Amino acid sequence: MDFEQENRIVSPDFNESSDGDLELSLRPKTLNDYIGQEKAKENLKIYIEAAKARGEQLDHVLLYGPPGLGKTTLAGIIANEMSVQIRVTSGPAIEKPGDLAALLTNLSDGDVLFIDEIHRLSRSVEEVLYPAMEDNALDIIIGKGPSARSIRLDLPKFTLVGATTRAGQLTAPLRDRFGVILRLEMYSPEQLSQIVKRSAGILGIAVDENGALEIASRSRGTPRIANRLLKRARDFAEVMANGVITEDTAKIALGRMEIDELGLDQIDRLLLTTMIQNYNGGPVGLETIAATIGEEAVTIEDVYEPYLMQIGFLSKTPRGRVATALAYKHLGFTVPGQQKFEL
Repeated sequence: MDFEQENRIVSPDFNESSDGDLELSLRPKTLNDYIGQEKAKENLKIYIEAAKARGEQLDHVLLYGPPGLGKTTLAGIIANEMSVQIRVTSGPAIEKPGDLAALLTNLSDGDVLFIDEIHRLSRSVEEVLYPAMEDNALDIIIGKGPSARSIRLDLPKFTLVGATTRAGQLTAPLRDRFGVILRLEMYSPEQLSQIVKRSAGILGIAVDENGALEIASRSRGTPRIANRLLKRARDFAEVMANGVITEDTAKIALGRMEIDELGLDQIDRLLLTTMIQNYNGGPVGLETIAATIGEEAVTIEDVYEPYLMQIGFLSKTPRGRVATALAYKHLGFTVPGQQKFEL
């Protein structure tokens, strides 16, 4: 991930020195406090109640969806609702089987092990995880060559909660071992407005109904971005207004941050404008776009394109990327084939 992506305020992966503590303080602790994701939440509530009634640990849970939607928060809620501890790690952090073995042997009965970016686990680590998930056992090879022997260690019963933004990259054997698979969806502006108001109450920020909705509508359907924009809008309200985030204050703040009414930032608009002006809207290859705007192709594909495709501004074809009529209209360009001629 490059520096520009890390410091892009509308990126779900944006990281700021104070945002980590802020995010922890804003995380809901129970399902009743968790806003949105109604289908996933209602099903999860039933699974948890059933497991508690049987006196068992919850089955392994896979959470997938775009970044910033609350997968880590849900993992914490699962542990809290089950009254157990949670251990948090990520796929890239577990480099070898011994790292996973250390995590698993230090769990207590019923604990939750949360692995973020689980699709990035190495194959050798996955092989160790399979018997742990199915049989609560750990197979360890001692020695090398002809004298090598396998020892099976019993593990405490635990719940693995895996989170991924790329469910398609999970191997089939790993995916099949999850008993509960939940997809998290993008939030509506109304749901995000509730989140903004809840966060404002926790942080002591004054925001009115229209101000909260204005921030929510530009947050790209993502609570993490909504909370971040709320924090930035507070700065503008305190310096430029009376400390209350109104609709006008929010518009000024977001305008100064170059975030438009659909949540597009300067880089999104540059990408689309370049396609329209330089390549007649496409089709144009990914590498060509990357070279033209001075950005890495993988960053464009992973960071910028998903949201533009979701709102219908960009489409992928076998010949390359194409800017849609919606993108033309949003950026103020005339849609091809709709030119008006005066006689």
